Amino acid sequence: MQQPVIHIQNLNHYFGQGQLRKQVLFDVNLEIFSGEIVIMTGPSGSGKTTLLSLIGGLRSAQAGHLQVLNQELCGANKSQLVQVRRNIGYIFQAHNLLKFLTAQQNVQMSIELQENMSYQEVQEKSAAILETVGLGNRVNYYPEDLSGGQKQRVAIARALVSRPQLVLADEPTAALDSKSGRDVVELMQQLAKEQGTTILLVTHDNRILDVADRIVHMEDGQLAQNTKLATAV
Repeated sequence: MQQPVIHIQNLNHYFGQGQLRKQVLFDVNLEIFSGEIVIMTGPSGSGKTTLLSLIGGLRSAQAGHLQVLNQELCGANKSQLVQVRRNIGYIFQAHNLLKFLTAQQNVQMSIELQENMSYQEVQEKSAAILETVGLGNRVNYYPEDLSGGQKQRVAIARALVSRPQLVLADEPTAALDSKSGRDVVELMQQLAKEQGTTILLVTHDNRILDVADRIVHMEDGQLAQNTKLATAV
């Protein structure tokens, strides 16, 4: 039987201490398998980003079970969280590119942190994925000289260049127009299918729901059980 890439069981999470302690996630249960594209929807403040940050090892899980890439994150120490993060690609609403680095240098950083490669190999690999995302003629451009859609393409290239097993995307199309947003998610979909990558994408953008294999809905810190299937493009 195939092991899930993400296995969540009775996950609870709290913010604050003492009388200010507030529960934000309630008994969350979810399994996501290799190669799946799952979209998580829900209103602002429903807990989507909190759950995504726990899955990504960006926050420490407090109560329940949260297994990502066969590593239990509930109670994990900092080094264990770092180890899991090395196998995850992150794409955020704000592309988070370093302004003083070119597109290629931003992408290269992701490989240099993770893999033992010669400088030439790093350059070739980063240039190749920028070509794949349609930015072969923009490798030496700085972020300020790129459009919103182009910056997000660089962010996608950076997230996928090391061929991570899991990609987490938080509102990746929020700052983009409809065409750029569609191009970006179709690109994620294409590269994910080619690489067998699992994608969990948080969005409010109803225009991109059709790229999902599955849609899950978050409301008031709880994940709706009636997961509905979407038609994959």
